[in-house]
Amino acid sequence: MDARSLELFFIDGLPDGMLTAEVFNWTGHVLRFPRTKFREALRRPEAQHTGVYVLIGEQDGSPLAYIGEAENIAERMRGHITNKDWWDSAVCISTTGDLLHKAHVKYLESRLVEIARQIGSMPLENGNTPTRSSLSEAAQANMESFLETLGIVLPAIRVDIFLNKARSTPKASDVVARPAEPSEERFILQTPKHDLYAEAILRDGEWIVQAGARARSSWVGAANAVQHYRKIHEDLVDNGTLAIDDIFAVFQQDFAFSSPSAAGAVVTGRSINGRTAWKHATTGQTYADWEKDQITAEATP
Repeated sequence: MDARSLELFFIDGLPDGMLTAEVFNWTGHVLRFPRTKFREALRRPEAQHTGVYVLIGEQDGSPLAYIGEAENIAERMRGHITNKDWWDSAVCISTTGDLLHKAHVKYLESRLVEIARQIGSMPLENGNTPTRSSLSEAAQANMESFLETLGIVLPAIRVDIFLNKARSTPKASDVVARPAEPSEERFILQTPKHDLYAEAILRDGEWIVQAGARARSSWVGAANAVQHYRKIHEDLVDNGTLAIDDIFAVFQQDFAFSSPSAAGAVVTGRSINGRTAWKHATTGQTYADWEKDQITAEATP
């Protein structure tokens, strides 16, 4: 994908307040706001447009989201203030010139529900997946292009329920045909005592654990450890990325983590310092030592 320029405008000057997000040469417009700002948000012109919206919050201590569409987003969302008390933030997705019509947004709603359910990072309050509207082939292509850019914008404003971190595993023939990129480095994490073994590739800033890695089948770390890592482990088991095989959980496909510690915690089932646990496949260095060498080499004329 080509480089894009994202413009964020913090309407009230607060990081957790209302903001808009737009991408150069993209017709889409995204408005994110906390529930406490719903009056101000729904008075904005873009909230009167035809579009889709996402409600995000918690119910009974568990995360929950809802995806909807409307010909006037503000009118529909005012009803959700009274009939849905669990959400605490919302995202309105429309276009700068109000270019979407009913069939467009019904298509987008259906596709967003499909994507969110496929990824499985957050349960949806939606009942069934809405039926896609009937669009021409050209219109469908336009909506898929719209979704592609939206998939960049939403994670940038901390809306991750549509972010797919699974990575396709290349076929053996592809690996032979295409040599590893110079920027790719391979690391290994193993614990002989528990027979855990995982390989990861550092590619484009992502820590990608390779399919076939053996991880713990359940979290064994302290209850007060980093709960975020435990939740990632549980979610990967729930969505099938980790398949329970006897005493192990085996990665069914390559999966990208934000850091070596996050990847290490999921593999070992407990909080771990990934910077020292992962070892370079060729040199045997810890990731921390390998990183230091890269910095030294970069600084050397």
